[in-house]
Amino acid sequence: MTTVVAVRKGGQVVMSADSLVTFGDTRLSHRAEANRKLFMVNDAAGQSIFALAGAAAHFLVLQHALAAQPAEALRFGSKDEIFRTFTLLHPVLKDSFFLQPKEDEHEPYESSQFTMLLANSSGIYGIYSYREVFEFKQFWSIGSGRSFALGAMHAVYDKARSAREVAEAGVAAACEFDRNSAGPVETLSLKLKVSK
Repeated sequence: MTTVVAVRKGGQVVMSADSLVTFGDTRLSHRAEANRKLFMVNDAAGQSIFALAGAAAHFLVLQHALAAQPAEALRFGSKDEIFRTFTLLHPVLKDSFFLQPKEDEHEPYESSQFTMLLANSSGIYGIYSYREVFEFKQFWSIGSGRSFALGAMHAVYDKARSAREVAEAGVAAACEFDRNSAGPVETLSLKLKVSK
């Protein structure tokens, strides 16, 4: 699985991720596979950092689907903009990338099958399978190590000097206690429009 965290503090937004890949009981460390879990996308307002948890295929599919869209069509500056963008992207994922939109026959909507974090100058957002969008004021985490990461970030947030320090504490805790997370850790950061 994975551990990805996003933190906003002191005018910065930071996203960090571990680098372990797992296939069932098989682990591929950074020495065996050059796994990067974070990627940047140019959008209408600047740049956004993305990360996903779950199937490894999601990373390439989303990266290629977003790259195929004109930057001015990609809007990630608010919950509503993100919802609209991913609603328009859903048919592309089905038609061009063969997304299987069924999770369960009793589900109310077709699924996009993603669990992702997005961070940019407007904040931190979680996007889930039915295109639900959540905006997080301080920090959030996805992946198998999320509980460890959330606990560590909660413990250090008020005392930490920077968003990076909080993010590193979160991923370090996950790498220590989650069997599906391991370093090295990759970190990317952007400036926030408004420091909250």
